Amino acid sequence: MSETKRNKERVDRAWNKLYDRLDADGLLLSGRQDRKRLSASMLWKWGAVAAIWVGICVFLTVTYRKVGESVEAQALIMQENTEQSTLVTTLEDGSIVYMGGETSLQYPEHFSMDKREVSLQGNALFDVTGNRERPFLIETEEVRIEVLGTMFHVKSDVGSTFELSVQRGKVKVALKNKNQEMYVNAGEAVTLKTHQLRFTDYRDDTRIAHYWKSMRFKDESLMNILRVINMHSSGLQLKTSPSLGERRLTVAFSGEAPESMAELICLAMNLKYTREGDIGVLSE
Repeated sequence: MSETKRNKERVDRAWNKLYDRLDADGLLLSGRQDRKRLSASMLWKWGAVAAIWVGICVFLTVTYRKVGESVEAQALIMQENTEQSTLVTTLEDGSIVYMGGETSLQYPEHFSMDKREVSLQGNALFDVTGNRERPFLIETEEVRIEVLGTMFHVKSDVGSTFELSVQRGKVKVALKNKNQEMYVNAGEAVTLKTHQLRFTDYRDDTRIAHYWKSMRFKDESLMNILRVINMHSSGLQLKTSPSLGERRLTVAFSGEAPESMAELICLAMNLKYTREGDIGVLSE
């Protein structure tokens, strides 16, 4: 039975009880009954009862809305990158995911209050926003990854060897089908061999750098796009107004300098670009 139907039945039962009490006290009028005079105390008594039941109805309505909101919060978003260039996605908490080719990422539209959980199939570079109260969890086919705030690369292609290398911070990796977990620090890497997680000296830094050479953004806010560009620019920093920052854009870059990226964005969104020293401004 749905929550809406259960709430409706509760309200119906409540009003039926109130109706029976009013009828028993002779307060209900019919065409053949004489109108009874209600004393001030009786009016106060039944007014209070009516107020209580109205409060119950309001409570049930609010409860139903909260249930509906919690269901909506569990709606999942699926991002799939079928191309070889990197698909960049900024999550609700500000964490950035650089998805490699033939990779899929599933995540909730709104994270829960106690954790941030996503599911990955393929290869991705994660730059996770730190939050000790809400750990960031990544589910892969064989491994579960827990982080608080760090940057790391995950290789989890179906049928390939699982690999993880940490650029900064600390990551906990746990093997799902066995009681094994490892903590991986910055500069370290682990791989899955013969059903065991093992430290390895192998780190594919060239692959990590490759994520930033050719990037695509799909229906992403301008604010998030500029943030990613600025993270990988040692000089020029791009900015715009909060109102323009909310506008969304689908755009692709392939090795352009930050200023060229800004000019491409302005061309696509009909904006103006001006530069003041090391600051590039996008405006209307």
